[in-house]
Amino acid sequence: MSTGSTGLPARRYGWVSRRSATWGRSEAFRRRTTNSIPSGRPSSSNSAAWAGMWACSSAGPIEATPRFSRVFWTSSYSVEPIHTIRLKPGEQDRLLAGHPWIYQNELEGWPPEAAPGDLVDLHDSQGRFLGRGYLNPRTTIAVRVLARDRVSVDQNFFLEKIRQAQALRERLFSTHPPQARQDAPLPVAERSAYRVVHGEADGLPGLVVDRYGDAVAIQLLTAGMDRRRDLILSAVEEVLRPHTIVARNDSTMREREGLSRERAVIRGQIPPEPTVTINGLDVAVDLLGGQKTGLFLDQIDNYPLIERMAGGAEVLDCFCYVGLWSLHAARYGATRVTGIDQSPAAIKQATALAERNGLADRCVFRVANAFDELRERDRRREAFDLVILDPPAFVKARNRIPEALAGYKEINLRAMRLLRPGGFLVTCSCSYHLSAEQFRHMLGDAARDVRRTARLVAQGAQGRDHPVLLGLAESEYLKCCVLQVL
Repeated sequence: MSTGSTGLPARRYGWVSRRSATWGRSEAFRRRTTNSIPSGRPSSSNSAAWAGMWACSSAGPIEATPRFSRVFWTSSYSVEPIHTIRLKPGEQDRLLAGHPWIYQNELEGWPPEAAPGDLVDLHDSQGRFLGRGYLNPRTTIAVRVLARDRVSVDQNFFLEKIRQAQALRERLFSTHPPQARQDAPLPVAERSAYRVVHGEADGLPGLVVDRYGDAVAIQLLTAGMDRRRDLILSAVEEVLRPHTIVARNDSTMREREGLSRERAVIRGQIPPEPTVTINGLDVAVDLLGGQKTGLFLDQIDNYPLIERMAGGAEVLDCFCYVGLWSLHAARYGATRVTGIDQSPAAIKQATALAERNGLADRCVFRVANAFDELRERDRRREAFDLVILDPPAFVKARNRIPEALAGYKEINLRAMRLLRPGGFLVTCSCSYHLSAEQFRHMLGDAARDVRRTARLVAQGAQGRDHPVLLGLAESEYLKCCVLQVL
């Protein structure tokens, strides 16, 4: 699968890590303008210390340099430039309706000295203040809005945002009732793997923070967030108090922002085999090498959808990655589960997870291309009671929707042909360019072409820890449909 995310999801496969020795500062980071107010930003005098602090090793247990705590807590702060820019006439309506992105063609312009990540105050064409955000003149999305008022984007700003985000997850996932007293501490979340910060939906566009037990993975997807990494890390430290912090800045979105891609351990060390519990399953997490930040956390709420359908079933799980759909099916009583994925590393991990959870006698995983595998099994007239399709995003741009729909239709059509009458198809799309209506319409076309009757019996979406920001349709990306095929 993705986000993919907004820091919207971009999924699989096979990107090879290009580890950078440092998260070096660009010259643009140190630029200043005369139009400035105080806010948190480290001075360039710390750049040498940062180079050591962000160093990572590719051999043995990966550790951050011991200098981390000394440097981290002694960063000095200088003056933050805030530019004033105007929207073209009539372009403020989308922003006022809750959409936090401003595109280049909606702006009258920006100061020539503005650097990627600089703060900006947005005004309409009449000069009325609309909000504060950060700018990247190099990208199609020129401004991402942080607030509707003139807040200081400083340490307290990030502390408050991350506290609010964590408080929501604790309320959503705790099995204990909310505390009666307002000042009482929130209960510890019962779920050990979840998204703490989901970009725009948590008021922090370009930032993803995922928690895996005592470890935290951070993605800084935009120049605006990358510029403020010290403030973000300080806030994460104070609110979440993790033993390990990993930077998963390997998204292609960073390249579009003019940033390098990198993976690094920036605090503590990764345990030999970090594990989390997901719906009763013991799951090992590859914090540096796994897809996204280690696992696809957005599907966790959807796995239980198959609980009533998996009992006694023969299951085919396509694009299985590390096998979480497969393992859930086996745990829910499937007699035999076959998982396929084109990544040998993912298949190796899926096999190990089946053994770890005592499900190896019912789960078989093999390296294969899902398109080829579906065609071949269809040719052999194999039959299953449950087929699961959880592919990577087929739509990377709006103008590629027709091509993507053809790909989705092919795999769903062949999956329907493999189902016994009355069997179930779980089919997903993590392409935010593709609407739920378009996805369901494609499924109807596939059922018609194979002359089968399909009925929708359940629907899922991204998990509760991946909230949707009303006003930003792009933040609602994951579709999960459960069909009975007659």
